[in-house]
Order: sequence, then C-alpha cells, then structure tokens
Amino acid sequence: MIKNILLLLMKPTILVGGQAVIEGVMMRVPGAYATAVRDPEGKVHFDRHNFVSITEKSNFWVKPIFRGMAGLYEAMKMGMATLQWSADIALPEENNKKPNKFMEFLSSLFAILLAISLFMIAPMWITTKILDFDKEALAFNLISGAFRITFFVIYIFLISLMKDVSRLFQYHGAEHRVVYNFESGEKLKVKNAQNYPTQHPRCGTSFMFIVLLSAIIVFSLIDTFLIYIIGDISLLIRLMVHLPMIPFVAGISYEVIKITARKENNFLFRLLRTPGLWLQNITTQKPDDGMVEVAIIALKEAFGENYDEMTGKEYIAEAIG
Repeated sequence: MIKNILLLLMKPTILVGGQAVIEGVMMRVPGAYATAVRDPEGKVHFDRHNFVSITEKSNFWVKPIFRGMAGLYEAMKMGMATLQWSADIALPEENNKKPNKFMEFLSSLFAILLAISLFMIAPMWITTKILDFDKEALAFNLISGAFRITFFVIYIFLISLMKDVSRLFQYHGAEHRVVYNFESGEKLKVKNAQNYPTQHPRCGTSFMFIVLLSAIIVFSLIDTFLIYIIGDISLLIRLMVHLPMIPFVAGISYEVIKITARKENNFLFRLLRTPGLWLQNITTQKPDDGMVEVAIIALKEAFGENYDEMTGKEYIAEAIG
C-alpha cells in the first residue's frame, strides 16, 4: 500500500479533461481546447482554440476556492460555446433555420428558473412547509439537502432515458476512457482506451455531487449565523442568501476534488467520491469504437504540435468532464 501511495505521489498532475457534446467530445489541455464532432455523413470535424485561464493571469483568481469559482465559470462558458458548435456540425438541418434570439433567451431563462425551482425552492419549501423543519439550521439543511440530491438523481435518470441524451452519455464515457488511456502512458488508440472504465473519480458528475454535499455544510453555517443575528429566517431570505453562495460552494468543492487526486488511497476521500462514481453509472455509458475515435482526435488536436511530447508518460488528470 505504501508503495502505491509513493508511486501516486510521484505522478505529475495535468489539466486534462473536457465534456461530451452533440455527436462528439471537447477536450481541454494546458493552453488550449479542441472539439471533435462527427457529422451525419460520418466525417469528423475539429475546432481548436488557444486558451489561457484567468487563474494563470491573476494573482487573485489563483488562490484556493477562488480558482474553483473561476474554473467553473470558464468551463460553463467553454462548454456552451462548444455545444453550440457541435450542434451546427451534427445537426446541419437545424443550422439552416434562421436563429430566433428571443426564443433562445426564453429557453435559457426557462432552464435557469427550472433549475432554481427544482433544486433550490422545492427542497426548501417541502422542508419548511410540509415537514416544518425551519428552526434548526443543521436539521433543515440536512433534510433539504437530501431532497436536493434525490431530485438531482431522479432528474439525471429521467433525461438518460431520452435517445439523444443517451448518446451524449456514451460520448461522456468515451471521453473518460480516452483520458484514462492518456493518464496510463499507453499509446492513445481505440483498442487501448476501450479497456478502461467509463467512470472517473474526477468527473464533473462527481464534482456536482460534492457540490451538493458541501452545500449542506456551508448553508448550515450560514443559517446558524442568520438565526443567531435575526432570529427566525423565512424561505425567501434563505433563498436570497443561499443562491449567491453557490459559486463559493463550488470553489470549496473544487478544492476537495483536487485533494482527492492525490489522496486516492485515503478512506475518507474514497468514501466521498463513491456516490459520484455510482451516479456515473447513469451519466456515462459504454461508447462504440467510433465515439472513442472522436474523443482521441479531440485530445490529439487539443495538444497540437505538443502531442508527442506530452504522451507516453503517466499523469494524474485533475479535471475531467
């Protein structure tokens, strides 16, 4: 066991990861990211961009917790842009339609309101109005947090039943297998990648689960302080205080995930990442060879001319989509 820990500590960490997009995969590496997508005729298109994170340009955003907040924002912005590009390639018939900016705005607004209603308002309302747990900060947040996690799991399961989402989750599995292949130092090829699991401990799904757990602790501390200062707090006050704290919770969760990259043999951190790995049985599915091929192309294009220099060594990938 001690030998395994020493070998783990000797492996360099590297920012490699990405996300599944429509009929493809986006891969991010130090200094760049690339997206590879297969069109309806079977041709693979790719799009590469140089990218320097704000955490590399600012002394403030590189600090713990704040780097996680910045990273989350950048990942969301990058993810939306690559998702739109993949749609243009994979769904050309949709691309030919004239875009309706107002309808796109309404769709985005509806998605945000749905997320707030389902994962914030509903758990708080049930805990407060039905179960009448609003006086004790820890009890309230344990119960509402349990509802939030339950709703999240149910939501993920229900959307996984949709055909398009199921293919997206297959590409998610392809992304993980290729990253595992890269981490191992083995030659990047479809046959090698297909030998690895689709679940990865530093996946975005695991990150989301850590966010949900961290929220229980952070929100309990905040509510304890508010109750001490002003007495009873209403559902509206809780919502107005908790919502702006989500980026802070995400920053804390990022640090937890970062630590687990180096503490894979620690019982506590293995316990923390286990629910996220279970949840990946839904959010990742077995990819076919063509999907893995696309993920490999995305990673190769992301590295560009540095590909040969960066491969063939063992790494620990810090960021997985």
